[in-house]
Amino acid sequence: MPKRVDHAERRTEITEALIRVAGRRGLHAAGMREVAAEAGVSLRLVQYYFETKEKLLLCGLQRLAERFGERVAARVRAAGDAPGPRAVIEALLHTALPTDEESRTFHLLYTSYAVLAVHDEALAAQPFIRNPDAAERTLTELLGQAQELGLVASEVDASAEAVGLLAMSAGLGTGVLVGQRSPESAAGVLDHHLNRIFRGRLVQDHGHRSPARRDQA
Repeated sequence: MPKRVDHAERRTEITEALIRVAGRRGLHAAGMREVAAEAGVSLRLVQYYFETKEKLLLCGLQRLAERFGERVAARVRAAGDAPGPRAVIEALLHTALPTDEESRTFHLLYTSYAVLAVHDEALAAQPFIRNPDAAERTLTELLGQAQELGLVASEVDASAEAVGLLAMSAGLGTGVLVGQRSPESAAGVLDHHLNRIFRGRLVQDHGHRSPARRDQA
């Protein structure tokens, strides 16, 4: 009896091969032929499952997002049984920094995809570019929860702060990726701005800690 093929497993194997090739050589060099060789399958098989390079790239990004979510969840669990909104925000932002091979690949591929999409209409039309950023909504909701708990001042614009934190995290991540700053320095900058947003915490400024002024009720 011929062996049954698990198509979902085969797609995952090819997607993981894409991530490995792109992590080593860059997304621009991860063609379908190179991915087929990495996965140990034929080019025809890769084309059968994904049809176009754009669909293969999108599947790779979706897999990266799943792995990122798993890493965030693990970091949240490590924060305790009932982590508050700040702990969850820290988990999300710090996990995105390229501090190890997994997070480095995540940041490199997402950044490369966005750059390629500037000049590639097929890539730009994919949901990764068109759909609203779920992380922005998540951070806005978490900051709103912190406001309800009295941890963040009510006059703080949660949406604007969420956008700023994500943009800062992305920029700091690129700085770490190219060797401009250390992961510790990038994490310190994020913590500094979270201390600014959250009430009654110590603010770290250039390695020195000083008491933060409490908001008056």
